Amino acid sequence: MSYLEKGSVIEAIKAINPNAGCSVVDNDPDRITWDNESDVVSKADILAKIEALQYYDKRKAEYPTIEELVVALYDTDDKSAIEAKRAEIKLKYPKNE
Repeated sequence: MSYLEKGSVIEAIKAINPNAGCSVVDNDPDRITWDNESDVVSKADILAKIEALQYYDKRKAEYPTIEELVVALYDTDDKSAIEAKRAEIKLKYPKNE
């Protein structure tokens, strides 16, 4: 799988250090040019952050919408369905912390 499919290297770097200055060629963590030595983030940390960001995106895409949650507040059957859906998503995408 290419890094482009896994997520953005810049996005991961900025999530770790919002003030980091760098440029990346072809979204490749082996081709980063850092503006300052103090900005350097390890490749392992970048890849871990890409995975973490994907985890949140995948869960968010499948979680119930706000509208579904509001409806579930007033309907017991809907609430049970929402709870089952959330449990299924949590099992499918477990936290990787």
